[in-house]
Amino acid sequence: MRFWTFAAAAAATCLLVACRTPTPPKDVTVVNNFDAKRYLGTWYEIARLDNRFEKGLEQVTANYSLKDNGDIRVINRGYSPERQRWKESEGVARFTGSPTRAALKVSFFGPFWGGYNVIALDDDYRHALVCGPDRSWLWILSRSPELDAQTRTELVQEAARQGFDISQLRWVKQTPLSAR
Repeated sequence: MRFWTFAAAAAATCLLVACRTPTPPKDVTVVNNFDAKRYLGTWYEIARLDNRFEKGLEQVTANYSLKDNGDIRVINRGYSPERQRWKESEGVARFTGSPTRAALKVSFFGPFWGGYNVIALDDDYRHALVCGPDRSWLWILSRSPELDAQTRTELVQEAARQGFDISQLRWVKQTPLSAR
C-alpha cells in the first residue's frame, strides 16, 4: 500500500513539473511592448539550435494565426530531404503573463507546454530571435526566406550576448531542392 501511495505522489509530482508554466532562461531579456497581431503570419526559420523535433528539416516555416478564443494557432512545417516528404505540426500558444510581454508557452502535445520567448525583434516585425525555456532552444526567424548579412550578424551577436552557444547554430536551407 505504501508503495502505491509513493508511486502516485511521484507521478503527481512529475506531472506538475512537466506542466508548470514555462519561463524564459535565467538572465534572458524578453521583448516588452509586444504586439501579437503584428507577429501573426508566416515566419521563415533562418537558423536554429538543432532539436529532435526539427532534426534534418529544411524549408522550415512557422505560421501564427489568432483563434476565436484568443489563443494563437501555431503551424510548423518543414521538408525532410531524407524522407522526401513534408512534416507538419499544429499547436497552440498562450501568453504566460501580460500579452505585451513576449513570453509565451506553446503546446503540440496535449497538456505538455514549452517556453516560447521572443528575445529580439525589430520595430517592423521582420526578423526575430526566439528561445525556449532554456539555452538549448534558439531560433532566428525572418519574414522572408533570406536574411541580409548585417541583420544576421546582429541577431547572432545578440544571441551570444544573452548566453547562447552560437557555435552550434544550424543554418536552415530555405531553397527547394529543385532550385539548387
